[in-house]
Amino acid sequence: MADGAPEGQGPDLKKLHKLIKLMHRYGLTAMDLGEGPDKIRLRRGPITSAAAPPPMVEAAYVPAAAAQPAATAAAAKPAAETESQYIRSPMVGTFYTSSSPDAPAFVSVGSNIRKESTVCIIEAMKVFTEIPAGVSGTIAEVMVKNGQAVEFGQPLFRLS
Repeated sequence: MADGAPEGQGPDLKKLHKLIKLMHRYGLTAMDLGEGPDKIRLRRGPITSAAAPPPMVEAAYVPAAAAQPAATAAAAKPAAETESQYIRSPMVGTFYTSSSPDAPAFVSVGSNIRKESTVCIIEAMKVFTEIPAGVSGTIAEVMVKNGQAVEFGQPLFRLS
């Protein structure tokens, strides 16, 4: 495993980085490599959505008018029908649309998603976290560019 590194100095960091990416891509949680003094063990925790709060639904407030209650009720219904749901960032980090630069995006405009669908990856401190949709629907807009920094609670996708 220590190809590219002098004997006893451990593995090549570029190779380790590639192995970590492979572990992420194939969902591996542990990997043992090498023999003797150059043996290493790579281990990562499972990707969970427990830290991700459920996506928030933004609602428009429509005050009732005392003079025209029937007209207000009729106007409130179309407003509710046009409301959008958003998938928001559960953490601060860098937004990625796919698991690697050459892989297709998890979702795009028009994609039908389920609650458990992975919609993106957010990287923070070299830890890549798959972000589940949390809601079912159709992607109407991708609101963040690939590689862009995102904040906690920032809308990532608008659903129709």
